[in-house]
Amino acid sequence: MRNLITMLVVAFSVTLSSLSVAYAVNLETYKFDDPQKEALFRELIDELRCPKCQNQTIGDSDAPLAKDLRDRTYMMVQQGASKQEVVDYMVARYGDFAYYRPPVKVSTVVLWLGPVIVILVGAGVILMRVRARNNAEVELSEQEQAQLAALRASKQDKSS
Repeated sequence: MRNLITMLVVAFSVTLSSLSVAYAVNLETYKFDDPQKEALFRELIDELRCPKCQNQTIGDSDAPLAKDLRDRTYMMVQQGASKQEVVDYMVARYGDFAYYRPPVKVSTVVLWLGPVIVILVGAGVILMRVRARNNAEVELSEQEQAQLAALRASKQDKSS
C-alpha cells in the first residue's frame, strides 16, 4: 500500500512538472529586448481566446491556430502595437469571441446570462415537479381506508 501511494505521488509530481515545462517552453520561443513588451505579450496571450479550443487562451493552447495567433501577437507587440490595437485586430477577425472574458454588451448578453437562465429554468422545472409529486392525491385501497379509519377511531378513543 505504501509503495502504491509513493508511486502515485511520483507520477502526479512528474505530470505537474512536465506541464509547467511545456508552458515555459511555449513562451521561451519569444525573445524580448523590452520587459514592457514582454509583459504586454503575456497579458495579451492570457486574455485572448483560442478560437479552436474555445475554453483556453492562446497562451494555454497547443493548437496550431493558437501558435499562429501567438506569433501574430508577438509580431504586433514587437512592432509597437498597443494592447488595444492587438485586441482590435483579433476582434475584427474573430468577433467578441476573441476575448476570453467577453465584454458585457447587447451582443454578448446571451454569453453572460445564458448559463444563469438555464440554471434558473432547470431549478424551476425541478421545483414544479417536486411540488406536483407532493401535492398529488394518493388513492387508498379499501383495505388501507379501513386501516386508516381504525387508526383514527383508536386515536379518538385515547384522546377522550
